Amino acid sequence: MIQKKKPEGVSVGREGQMNRTGIGASPKHGKQMVEAAVADVAAPQDGKKATTMRRFYLEESDAVGTMPPPTSVKGAAKTVKEALTGNKATVLIDKVAERLAFERTGTRLYEAILTKHEVLGSFDGGPSAEDLEHIRDEELEHFIMLKKTLEELGADPTVMTPSADLAGVEGMGLGQVLGDPRTTLAQGLHALMIAEVADKVGWEHLIALAQDLGQTQLVERFRKADKQEQEHVQRVSRWLSAYTSATARMV
Repeated sequence: MIQKKKPEGVSVGREGQMNRTGIGASPKHGKQMVEAAVADVAAPQDGKKATTMRRFYLEESDAVGTMPPPTSVKGAAKTVKEALTGNKATVLIDKVAERLAFERTGTRLYEAILTKHEVLGSFDGGPSAEDLEHIRDEELEHFIMLKKTLEELGADPTVMTPSADLAGVEGMGLGQVLGDPRTTLAQGLHALMIAEVADKVGWEHLIALAQDLGQTQLVERFRKADKQEQEHVQRVSRWLSAYTSATARMV
């Protein structure tokens, strides 16, 4: 029997566990499952009932949150003025709040992966604790900057605007991956890669919006964060590539 050797510093997951997810693992039960899927008791294959249900909820449901009024008189006056000239300040506030919610999630994701790093260790070409702490701290800096920006716009940074609410829900799945004690450091990095790519695109859109609204000072702030996010994407991608290459060399 050929013994597969694990490269030094590479974690390939828990050993000795049998994958039973495919129906091929149990031909008898697999056949029964297929038969049940096409039987009359199963849901119709055309999906009409599911579509009808979705339509019902779409027609009856309210929107995901609403935009609150500005919290300061100065901010309110500025917001109204911008709105009257065609510049939708509420859109800007909503999208800044979205990034605020996402940076809060990002900070928590890096806190979670730091715990994995502490318990499981890293791998050849992988991140050090200092690497992860550095990105975590930049995510937190972005959060603080966005909080200040919202306050300057006369908005309440604690409010969940529609886009902020959506960003929070989107991040829940990534948080589940990082919080799952069964996932490895590399699997956690894969979830972070998804977050970082989405974050980078989000900053690009926010910069474009601020430019359209003539908010030159905000553009400068946001570009600094965008540059750091680009570095995050590159670093996480490099770590994942190193892990994949090392795992593929296992003999």
